[in-house]
Amino acid sequence: MQSSASSRPLDGITVVSLEHAIAAPFCTRQLADLGARVIKVERPDVGDFARGYDTRVEGLASHFVWTNRSKESLTLNVKADDADDIMQRLLQDADVLVQNLAPGASARLGLSFETLHERFPRLIVCDISGYGDDGPYRDKKAYDLLIQSEAGFLSTTGLPGDDGMVKAGCSIADISAGMYAYSSVLSALLLRGRTGLGSHIDVSMLESLTEWMSYPLYYAYNGAEPPARAGASHSTIYPYGPFPAGDGQTVILGLQNEREWQAFCEVVLQDASLVGDARFSNNAKRSANREELRALICTAFADLSAEQVIARLEQAKIANAHVNDMHGVWQHPQLEARQRWVEVNSSAGPLPALLPPGRNNAYTPRMAGVPALGEHSTQLLRELGFSDNAISDFKSRGVI
Repeated sequence: MQSSASSRPLDGITVVSLEHAIAAPFCTRQLADLGARVIKVERPDVGDFARGYDTRVEGLASHFVWTNRSKESLTLNVKADDADDIMQRLLQDADVLVQNLAPGASARLGLSFETLHERFPRLIVCDISGYGDDGPYRDKKAYDLLIQSEAGFLSTTGLPGDDGMVKAGCSIADISAGMYAYSSVLSALLLRGRTGLGSHIDVSMLESLTEWMSYPLYYAYNGAEPPARAGASHSTIYPYGPFPAGDGQTVILGLQNEREWQAFCEVVLQDASLVGDARFSNNAKRSANREELRALICTAFADLSAEQVIARLEQAKIANAHVNDMHGVWQHPQLEARQRWVEVNSSAGPLPALLPPGRNNAYTPRMAGVPALGEHSTQLLRELGFSDNAISDFKSRGVI
């Protein structure tokens, strides 16, 4: 039996976030999904600069809509004379502080873990940066593409040749850092439940994406040849990737073992003689002779539509997929059947939002609105004990 929506894992947890772009906002949005109250501190007038990336979602920015639902927006000039008092009051009852400001900025504001721990011993502080809080790259600027390059991602992604590198189509370095920040905060809350003390989390984008690159790292262990760029195909397993059908569409398929290779030959290619062909007798040989094998596959698919190819693949129990663009994903029948889309509010009106992965039968995730800049400033400052006159003064002086 499902419990009420009010019984979420992080109900009662308050997160204060000095955040921008993707890594920290993605972390804190997921904490909000689990019921945490997330107070997003933004610069007056301009806010999180991700608000201005584009205007594709009814005038709002696509990145911002994705990573900022269910939060409260407080505008605050953190360098103003009164900002420290406001921040200290915010942190008095907070459980977690998340920040991804420029390297060293939070420490200059008096918001380092060392400074805060003495006053707020239960506070968890999560710092997200490009390269971590020490080492020779500590102060180096880091954006998603730059980390994709430093972590070796670009060396494995794209087409063969020196000019073939291609970045990921989404902010994979930011996303990886946001995921590790999110899971690290959850583990720090569990630890605090045992020790009673907060802890410091130092999340590096470089280390996060390097962890995700561990397979190609080990493949190139001890000076071995790294995996080559292979476009949308797998660099070391074949056939595994895109193949054209006769109707101009493309089908993705993937084989993992010799049983599947036999079924692929007999049912999909309808040429059982290929099962024992010495050129293709194991994965290493199929990968080494991929151009010859690709030509055979393309010939077999030339008189078939994509749906006919997929029907054969399904019959043979071979993994396969359609090549969807974004419009296809919006209309994906599996997401629709599982009722994964809901509506959330925003200053532009109701917007569709994907329910968080990991459906849990014990609670429903929090799916509240995308905040307008400073939407909750007055309410929050009243909660912190400031009078309406003080709030008006803050506004007139550009503090909020």
